[in-house]
Amino acid sequence: MFTVREFRALWLSVVLSAAGDRLALVALAVLVYERTRSPLLAAVAYAAGYLPWVIGGLLLPDLADRYPRRTVMVACDAIRALVVAAMAWPGTPMTALVLLLFAATMFAPPFESARSSITPGILAGERYALGTAVIQTTYLTAEVAGAAAGGAAVAFLGVRPSLLIDAVTFAVSGLLIGLGTRARPAVAAPARESPLARAAAGLRLVFGDRALRTLVLLGWLVVFYTVPQGIAAPYVARLGGGPVAAGLVLASTSLATAVGTPLFTRFVSPRRRLSLMGPLAAATCATLILTALRPGLAVSLVIFSVSAAAGSHQIAINTAFVVRVPDNRRGQAFGIAGMGLVVAQGTAFVAAGAAAEIMTPAVVIAVWGGTGAVAAVALTLSWRRMSPLSGRPGRSARARVKEAACAVARWANVGSGLPVSSSTVGSSLDSSSVRPA
Repeated sequence: MFTVREFRALWLSVVLSAAGDRLALVALAVLVYERTRSPLLAAVAYAAGYLPWVIGGLLLPDLADRYPRRTVMVACDAIRALVVAAMAWPGTPMTALVLLLFAATMFAPPFESARSSITPGILAGERYALGTAVIQTTYLTAEVAGAAAGGAAVAFLGVRPSLLIDAVTFAVSGLLIGLGTRARPAVAAPARESPLARAAAGLRLVFGDRALRTLVLLGWLVVFYTVPQGIAAPYVARLGGGPVAAGLVLASTSLATAVGTPLFTRFVSPRRRLSLMGPLAAATCATLILTALRPGLAVSLVIFSVSAAAGSHQIAINTAFVVRVPDNRRGQAFGIAGMGLVVAQGTAFVAAGAAAEIMTPAVVIAVWGGTGAVAAVALTLSWRRMSPLSGRPGRSARARVKEAACAVARWANVGSGLPVSSSTVGSSLDSSSVRPA
């Protein structure tokens, strides 16, 4: 993948943007606390970095469909660079700082929608799945590194220089995309409807189609198996641990995801990934039920790592989602799915924290995991009834295999413009075995 020049530029921009986002959030939270000495206001400032996903995810993601996607990404980076630089201006009022952060973060959803939508055109077939795995792993790592670097930068350089560094990361990201990727035309005509009408149409697209709705809900199961991250501190406190132990919980899940996702993508075939998608979704959640046995820290880390590693099934969900969404609506669909995930995850963390006030964190995690496992099983059964891999009544086994191979082959040619028909796939089925993609 890294032999592809456009992917290198896109990958580096993801690293810079993700790290810059975390750095800005940490720097602003510290700045607000220094001025007010109020933990509540500092928390509100940090939350302001997430709330804009509701607005940006609903009203702005279709920019990636109505305008050239490279242009959208460069424009979003340029706006964020200017807004964050304005935050570093001496004497900026507190309210203005929070509003500026809100504005900067609101342009993250259209950027991510454009990036997700343009990737299938840069990497086709198996390269797309592996490239997505690398980007997702990198994004997670860059967020963790950005938060750590943000704390160090604020401690050694101060808040305002840290914000200026963040502004530079967005500027460099925009240059990488502008110079490292080729121009592509917009995939959809300019919309005449109002933003609210377009948002409603996007919601109908994603949730009105049974298959897309099932895939999105499978993806949103992440809110169940990431709960240990949200209540890591009270969980390890019950085990006699402190901040270091809480950091180990967060690091174990990140490391397991970083290792498991590329391995799953590289060594499991496309058809096999689709068939494992549901069982792994259930396994990620069901594994957490073991915390009800009140294991020690070492065993807990193993449980959390196994659960996070099984989360590699998200790659299969992503590729299946790409296949089923028309290219001219892909940006909006990705934006809505991402917006819902961010909002649901934040809500889940708050709810888990509230539940931990009346029951032990271990029980909260176990209940959350059990609920997610039940939901995963129901969604898996629903998916198998509509997936080509499960077949349809009255069709022969050979016809079902042929249909499945067609679906995988169509996915393999996403972005290439190559037509795929059942006859072309049928010719390969006449050989000894099917080797999709």
